[in-house]
Amino acid sequence: MRKMENVKLYSKFERFWHWTQAFLVVFLGITGFEIHGSFKLFGYESAVRLHSASSWAFLILIVFAVFWLFVTGQYVNFIPTTRNIKAQINYYISGIFKNAAHPTKKTKLSKLNPLQRIVYLGLLILVFPVQLISGFLYMYYHYPNKPVELTSLETVAVIHTLGAFLLVAFFVVHLYLITTGETVSSNLKAMITGYEKLEKEVETK
Repeated sequence: MRKMENVKLYSKFERFWHWTQAFLVVFLGITGFEIHGSFKLFGYESAVRLHSASSWAFLILIVFAVFWLFVTGQYVNFIPTTRNIKAQINYYISGIFKNAAHPTKKTKLSKLNPLQRIVYLGLLILVFPVQLISGFLYMYYHYPNKPVELTSLETVAVIHTLGAFLLVAFFVVHLYLITTGETVSSNLKAMITGYEKLEKEVETK
């Protein structure tokens, strides 16, 4: 027999990290694409200042988040695993459209499914660092008085732009996956309140 119970999954810091990171990624995207010339909103000079300030805020947030992950032991949620990965892929490809049961059970100690672990770890150790390094290189290319020794500033700009498009793609997919919980709003609600309804095994006599 199974029943649902309200479980505290996300701490205050996790929720602060999630929403602050979401805001900064969106804001960096908006100001970055304005700098790129895609549209006009704040004005070029203001967009550059806002983008620079937001990038520093993002770096500080990531440093605190990584520190928190290791101090609390929550880093285990990001360790990749091949267990149930094929079932998870099949679920997203077809099972989800057939109302099939989710192949991975979410718990306090295992909040992410195999695909989420790979994607989120990739963001933390690859995409975010590449964006920050390429962004700061581009930002301080002429600081203080002479250019930083770079092979090609254009290459740095292209890498940074490609990373931005990757983050846009992730953001779109993430918005869709938010709606694939127990209900359309359950995942969103969990990241606001910290609590999520999970199945609990109940022994029967």
